[in-house]
Amino acid sequence: MSILLALDASSSACSAALLRRRPGADDELLSRFALTPREHTRRLLPMVDEVLAEAGVAPAELDAVAYGRGPGSFTGLRIAAGAAQGLAYGLDRPLIGVSTLAALALGAHRRHHFRRLVTALDARMGEIYVAAWQCRDGLPEPLLDEAVMAPERLRLPNGHADHDWVGVGSGWGLWERMPAGVQAALGQRLPEVEADAADMALLAMHELESGGGLPAHLAQPVYLRNEVAWKKAR
Repeated sequence: MSILLALDASSSACSAALLRRRPGADDELLSRFALTPREHTRRLLPMVDEVLAEAGVAPAELDAVAYGRGPGSFTGLRIAAGAAQGLAYGLDRPLIGVSTLAALALGAHRRHHFRRLVTALDARMGEIYVAAWQCRDGLPEPLLDEAVMAPERLRLPNGHADHDWVGVGSGWGLWERMPAGVQAALGQRLPEVEADAADMALLAMHELESGGGLPAHLAQPVYLRNEVAWKKAR
C-alpha cells in the first residue's frame, strides 16, 4: 500500500489531496478544493489536516509528499513548495513536484475524456504559460514542452494541427490574441478550470511508483520566466 499527500496553491485556487493505493483495490482519493485568492497561507495547512483526518492517516504513514511546482503564481508556488518541503523534511519522505499544466490536462481528461489538450495559464505581462498533451493509458504525455510566450506565438505540435483540440486553463482568456490556425483547431475552451491537488496526487503516485521523488531540500518551484524557447518534447 502507498499513501501520498499532495498540495497546491499555484492559482487562485487552493487544494490538498490524499491518495491511498492498495494492490488489487480501487484508489481512495480524498481532497479539499476552494477558490481562495490571497488566502492560501491561511487555508492550505488546515486542508491538509482535514484530508489526513478524514482518511484516518497519521503524517508518519505517508510515503511521499507532492506539490504543484508550477508554472503559476509566484507567491502561491512558494507557499506550496515551502509547506510541502517542511512536511517532507520533517517526515524524512521524498518530495515530488508536479507540473500544474500536466495536472490541468489530467483533470480535463479524467472528467471529460478529452485526449488532446493545450493547457495554458495567464502569465501576466501579456504572456501565457503553455504546453500540449496527448492522453494515453490515463496519463498526459507531452507533445510540446512547457514554455512561456506571447499568445500570438502559440503553434500546435507539428503533424497534429488537424486534430480536435481542447484548451484548458486561464490562458485561454486571451483567446482573441491566439493565431487563427490555433483557433480553428480548437473544438472547446475551458478557461475557468484551475489546477487541483487531486490530479497532482495521481500524477505524483505514478512518479513514486516509477522510482521518482527527491530529497526535501531539493524542492524548487518552476517559474518558466527564463525558459522562453518553445521546444519540441523529446
